[in-house]
Amino acid sequence: MSGEVTVTGFGVRTAFGVGADALRRGVFAGVPSFTATTRFDTGPYRTAVAGAAPDGPEGVEGWALRHALAECGAEALSMAGLAPEAEAAVLLGVAGDHTSVTRYWRGAGLDGQFGSVVAGCAVPRAPEKTPVRGTSTGAKSVADTVSATDTQRVADIVPAAASKRAADTVSATVSRRVADAVPARLAELLAGELGLVGPRLTFTNACVASAAAVIHGCRLISSGRIDVAVCGGGYLVEEETFGKFDSGRALSRDGMVRPFSADRSGLLLGDGVAVVVLESAEHARRRGARSLAGVVGWGAASDAHHIAQPHPEGVGLARAARQAMRLAGDPDGAALDYVNAHGTGTKYNDGAETRGLRAAFPERAESIPVSSTKSTTGHLLEAAGVVEFVITMLALTDGVLPPTAGYTAPDPECDLDYVPNEPRGTDARRALTVNAAFGGANTALVLERP
Repeated sequence: MSGEVTVTGFGVRTAFGVGADALRRGVFAGVPSFTATTRFDTGPYRTAVAGAAPDGPEGVEGWALRHALAECGAEALSMAGLAPEAEAAVLLGVAGDHTSVTRYWRGAGLDGQFGSVVAGCAVPRAPEKTPVRGTSTGAKSVADTVSATDTQRVADIVPAAASKRAADTVSATVSRRVADAVPARLAELLAGELGLVGPRLTFTNACVASAAAVIHGCRLISSGRIDVAVCGGGYLVEEETFGKFDSGRALSRDGMVRPFSADRSGLLLGDGVAVVVLESAEHARRRGARSLAGVVGWGAASDAHHIAQPHPEGVGLARAARQAMRLAGDPDGAALDYVNAHGTGTKYNDGAETRGLRAAFPERAESIPVSSTKSTTGHLLEAAGVVEFVITMLALTDGVLPPTAGYTAPDPECDLDYVPNEPRGTDARRALTVNAAFGGANTALVLERP
């Protein structure tokens, strides 16, 4: 590697709360965050449970993805000691914020005339027979159409004296939040909010998206093209994705996630947002920044086995892990002390991941502790990679391995050391965090304690 990469700051937010201490109280204590969510009506679905912050339909607006990313980004920059308007790439893994779009079209009327409430404003019910449809011109056409519709309907409903003011407020609010569904917009908003100058890029490759953002940042720094990258990702539990996973029967119905356990029955979704500051080690030294961890290896691979199922032998995951370990100068994993697994708690993933880790480390797999923190946070989708990156870094700096919560009975297909149910003290210096996504995408990152 031509340039060393170091982590100098981070900000993180999950259902446990804000910051590292919230992760210590939840993830590292092995306490699941799952509870019945009131964020939307879960009546039509098989489960009401998620790893979501305890807020109702109005409270979720405070958790708008743009705001959560900005808060985590500001915390990361502050920790790193970087001033506003610094030169840095902004790389995000997100699928956009669809909360307002979904709530608007659900149109659960307040009084038969208005639909959802968005950011504290009553939004008129959408036309039932003439839904807005996107065009090839993208998000702007959707926002413009929604604005025109809102303006006319508010003018019809609100008394004349308040009509223009109410219409303008609703139009601006809905236009802004509907446009937030465009993933690239969130990278622009984050860069603007933090005053960062540099390239911006958004990754949308599902559950490896934010890990891919971190990997790309490492590549840019390592090659000498940039000195600083602000990498992040976010997913907040919302109805659209919840409904999709429910219809695919992927969600656990008993309110627990039991990765690698014989009686595992599915995943649960969770809130997660994190931003990390990556720097070249030389740049960090020049400005006197403290290194929290080194990123010494990374890899990405695809097996393209199936649109939704992993390769049964974990081929892509093993390939990504081997790439990362070769770059770290340890192809056999002789110095590897811990693996933060993808560990979704689903029938297909956990066995395939176990076989993939065995293929990557044939001589050492049984002696390396492996745990799934999705057993406490839930599956954070696009945010999984970066939040688990932060968790892995804390495991190294705190000297504690987070457990696989909810583990009950061993499965012959899952026969590694999964750190069941209780945290474990460790003197680990090097750890691997892996993620996988639909379509056979896989990522791996190796962190090292300074």
